[in-house]
Amino acid sequence: MDFENKMEDKADSFAEMFEDSTVVQDNLKPGDKVEAVIARITDKWIFLDLGAKSEGCLEAEELKDKEANLQVREGDSVSAWFLRMEDGEMVFTTRMSGSASRSHLQEVYKSGIPVEGVIKKEIKGGFEVMIAGAVRAFCPYSQVSLRRVDNPENFVNSEFTFRIIEYKENGRNIILSHRRILEEEQARQKEKLKEVLEKGQQVTGTITSVQQFGAFVDIGGIEGLIPASEISWEYLSDIHAALEVGQQVEVTIMKLDWENDRFSFSLKDTLPDPWNSLTLQEGTCLEGKVVRLVDFGVFVNLSPGIDGLVHISKLGAGRRINHPREVVKTGDSLEVCLDSIDLENRRISLSLPNPAEDQKQEEKPEAAEKEIYKKYKKKSGKSGETMGTLGDILKDKLD
Repeated sequence: MDFENKMEDKADSFAEMFEDSTVVQDNLKPGDKVEAVIARITDKWIFLDLGAKSEGCLEAEELKDKEANLQVREGDSVSAWFLRMEDGEMVFTTRMSGSASRSHLQEVYKSGIPVEGVIKKEIKGGFEVMIAGAVRAFCPYSQVSLRRVDNPENFVNSEFTFRIIEYKENGRNIILSHRRILEEEQARQKEKLKEVLEKGQQVTGTITSVQQFGAFVDIGGIEGLIPASEISWEYLSDIHAALEVGQQVEVTIMKLDWENDRFSFSLKDTLPDPWNSLTLQEGTCLEGKVVRLVDFGVFVNLSPGIDGLVHISKLGAGRRINHPREVVKTGDSLEVCLDSIDLENRRISLSLPNPAEDQKQEEKPEAAEKEIYKKYKKKSGKSGETMGTLGDILKDKLD
């Protein structure tokens, strides 16, 4: 009885092993990446423990250095790509360049397995790249980065991972793409970010491009825009003076549109809000700096992050002007008075000091002329009297 039970147990165990092994083989397809532990090493092969009682193998030559010294040992973890089934064995390969990879280039192309290469020089339309030790390939400018290449010389002598997108003439015409690798990695990161990111969250990113309308930032998987109005609490006439490509920044998520790949961030939301510590009071006068001219007036900076508006109707000192540029220019120092402060809408209305006095002085000559006219009109209204000769009138007016 015990013997029968043992045989049944062995049969069950064998069935489980076969099932586990079959599952692993069925799930893997050429080009799939695995993380595996090195189980055994022979002169020619490295055997990988894939879990579920399954093994794979890859050529030991792939993990040797230039002096033919093996760079790994049993128990180490390695990343490898499933290449094919051969005599019942699962054959894997790594991205390491070398003669071992050269014999598999066509299979690598068909399976979409990445290859490592070194950009040797710039040629017409792109770069010459060496893969698999001594195989020449071509990578167009458009396929070496996610963005436009402005300084191609910076890529020379750099090592990248590529995907073969064209394999012709028995390997004599090979076209590579590093961009495909970047896009795939970006897509994987994007899926992960969908689960953890939410509006209002603060994240770290890297500035990738600076434009007049804002700056683009990569937060590790997705790239979005920091609008110009969200960079600083202060008005920026030149965004390049505040941000540069490669700069690390802390930003707050404003918008996440996964469907249309539109994302926006705010840098100023991570900075202290100057309106929360505003000490200015209505009725006070102070000196500010003109930071912006618009059709309806001028914006004057009163303190860091705090601007107020002088309406165009208050700029002419009693006379009508068509545009603020007629009396002020950007960068001018201007004495202003605080007419009103609207904290809720974050607006400050300004005026120039003593505008009524200036207007009064402008009106004096006209008022004097009216008084003289009334005086002579009164004279002419008396019985039997006239306004006199023209000489008398002019003499009186001069007096």
